[in-house]
Amino acid sequence: MQTLGSRVPSGGTTDTDEILDLFLAWAGDAGFDLYPAQEEALLELMSGRHVVLSTPTGSGKSLVALGLHFKGLCEGRTSFYTSPIKALASEKFFSLCEVLGPENVGMKTGDASINPDATVVCCTAEVLANMALRQGEHLDVPYVVMDEFHYYADRDRGWAWQVPLISLPSTRFLLMSATLGDVTPITRHIEKRTGVEVAHVTSIERPVPLEFSYRETPLHETVGDLVAGDQAPIYIVNFTRNDCAELAQGLTSMGLTSRRQREAIREAIAGTKFDTPYGREFKRFLGFGIGVHHAGLLPKYRLQVEQLAQKGMLKVVSGTDTLGVGVNIPIRTVLFTKLAKFDGQKVGHLKVRDFQQISGRAGRKGFDDQGWVVAQAPEDAISKRIAQRKAAANPGKRVKKKPQRPRRDGDVSWTEETLKRMIHSPPEALRSRFRLTNGMVLDLIQRDADLNDPEAGNFSAVRRLIADCHEDPESKKRLIQRAAELVRSLYRLGIIRMVRDTGGSYLWVIPDEDLQVDFSLFHNLSLFLVEAIGGLDPEGEDHALDLLSAVESVLEDPTVLIRAQVSKAKTELITRLKAEGVPYDERMNRLDEVTNPQPCREYLLAIYERFRGEHPWVGGDLVAPKSIAREMLEEWLSFGEYTRRYALQRSEGILLRYLSQVYKTLDQNIPDQAKTDAVWDVIGWLRSVIERIDTSLIEEWEGLRHPEMHLEGLSEHETHRLLVLEELVENQKSLFSRVRAECRQLVRALATRGWEEGAAGVSAPSDAQSWTPESLEEAMAPYFEQYESLRFDHQARMADTTIFTRESERRWKVVQRLFDPEGDDSWSFEAVVDLSSPESLDRPLLQLVRIAAD
Repeated sequence: MQTLGSRVPSGGTTDTDEILDLFLAWAGDAGFDLYPAQEEALLELMSGRHVVLSTPTGSGKSLVALGLHFKGLCEGRTSFYTSPIKALASEKFFSLCEVLGPENVGMKTGDASINPDATVVCCTAEVLANMALRQGEHLDVPYVVMDEFHYYADRDRGWAWQVPLISLPSTRFLLMSATLGDVTPITRHIEKRTGVEVAHVTSIERPVPLEFSYRETPLHETVGDLVAGDQAPIYIVNFTRNDCAELAQGLTSMGLTSRRQREAIREAIAGTKFDTPYGREFKRFLGFGIGVHHAGLLPKYRLQVEQLAQKGMLKVVSGTDTLGVGVNIPIRTVLFTKLAKFDGQKVGHLKVRDFQQISGRAGRKGFDDQGWVVAQAPEDAISKRIAQRKAAANPGKRVKKKPQRPRRDGDVSWTEETLKRMIHSPPEALRSRFRLTNGMVLDLIQRDADLNDPEAGNFSAVRRLIADCHEDPESKKRLIQRAAELVRSLYRLGIIRMVRDTGGSYLWVIPDEDLQVDFSLFHNLSLFLVEAIGGLDPEGEDHALDLLSAVESVLEDPTVLIRAQVSKAKTELITRLKAEGVPYDERMNRLDEVTNPQPCREYLLAIYERFRGEHPWVGGDLVAPKSIAREMLEEWLSFGEYTRRYALQRSEGILLRYLSQVYKTLDQNIPDQAKTDAVWDVIGWLRSVIERIDTSLIEEWEGLRHPEMHLEGLSEHETHRLLVLEELVENQKSLFSRVRAECRQLVRALATRGWEEGAAGVSAPSDAQSWTPESLEEAMAPYFEQYESLRFDHQARMADTTIFTRESERRWKVVQRLFDPEGDDSWSFEAVVDLSSPESLDRPLLQLVRIAAD
């Protein structure tokens, strides 16, 4: 079948009737049977109106968006598609390339830009918002599709959905979401700003209808009934990671799958390594047809659940309420364990929007004729109903009452009426979350300077943006005051300056001409980091570690990890104080003094105070000293050891994500001249740790930076291998740092007799047997007959203990010296690194040949 892009007439057309006919003909050929809401929305768009499209999940909003993109293609006019996350923008980019042709589609995400001048551009909401700030109504964007428009009300990011609406008066907008609520105030603002009518197309018709029910049976009984009634797969909504795992454990005894189904699952997951502390438990759940899904899991584990669910192999997925954008789990039934949750401040009923957003995932178009949404009653109501049933079944028997858990302050109950309200009420009205930042103000001043309109006056773009924003009058007054504060700080810093009009006495505000063209104040972290590492002594013994601490200080605190560090420190302190006989009250007072490890705290805070004095817009919470990556490196703890130390088994994904952020910051934000050999070793160690556990995050990042490789038919994994291979071959520092890291990890494993850890960290040459824990122990047996221990101190970790000899363009011999307690130091291990093919990166770089004395 022809692609939609090939249906564009030669030379284009602006005849909307012809455009609509061409699109509908293609849709019919492609097997799409349009719903009334889709037809209405397309007609409104073709007539030149804005459209707010509020229809349920799976009702074909993307097809309407495609119609608007096609209209732009036919007219030779640009259209933008915006999404909340980079991954969704990337996914949309590739899907539009298939439908419209790759020559017609581009992408801008901040990480990468491919074909940016294309007629159809996919990007995140922030990318378009920043373009609109800089160019305003002069930005040539005739059509914009805003997906997931309910993010307009997001406290932190809502400004990015609002800025284009108030900055692009000539643009036609398609605003889409399944859970919009009353948007009348927003549409009034749009109509006033653009002078064009807004059509609100709404429908509650779902391609797969939903049936709602309220259950007063125990959770396990409810699940059993749903499975028996052919209503699986079931997504069970929990509100903590621990609840997810504990429920999954409880369901393993229910026999949800047959022997044949369990064997099929075992075959499907045979190629996945479950080699982390949580891997064994996670794998066991899968064997029973039960998946766990939440942000604390490693990406490869979450992906495994999504893949098994797509194949229909899982009966139940026990997950959190974060079943949102970008999560691809086809489900037939959504089961809410509660209708209340803790929002960070208090416990309250679920928002109608959140309930409907999650409920909308039930029922799979093309697979199911019916979807189900089930809500559990509170536990005390279920217990009461069970007691009533027992009493009714035995009217003459006195039923012993079970003691009820006393209600705690803040507990919130719910009833079937609560469920009905959530089903039938419209989502909460979207509230404007507009804000101003220093970077936004500078962009607007630069826009004024580019226009050079003597009649506009100073700050005309700032004043217009505030006047047109969707805030109330009092909020606008505060925004004007905020803008004045930001302008004064920019002037004090010399980023803007005043110049006198040559024809009169008027003083103009302009950006300093010495600023580079693309100067931006959205990179405060990078600016501070450069200043912080500039004060470190590159010759100092701890330079690389202190630089790592500076990097960690500018990253957001991973609350779960910090809390675990503090909890362990408190436990150890209490144990020690008890042993010392310290009185109880004093012990409790001492606990208040416990914090997480914060190396270089005084230095970093002093530098920050100076930096904030020079850059007042940065606020007061930029720097957060901590030691997670540094603690792992200083003690050479493996990912698994660190996870076990702090009982982070159910938060492995958070640890990996944090380490990936540290790695990316080191890689991208540290100037090359500051990367000493020791710093390169830190980068190599981090990369080695991440690669060993799960490459998904790095592969996704590299895929976003190099989307052109995906267009060549390469998967994210294939792209990753080729990019890494190219980097290692061309950058010897990067290669040697990676190999030294693997050598040190092996030396540590040998020193601690961690044979499993050691065998997992090496590969074998193609003509040799793979290393096993047993063969590694056997190879070291002669050494430990001669010496009691193997040293893994500072000297044993020095860079010059690893010797490289190049044997060919892509092959190196590696010799790692081993240090014994007697000082003989006659032992070493020999390995090779062979980068002759991308497949060599599917295993550890270090191909161990032998361990022997000289």
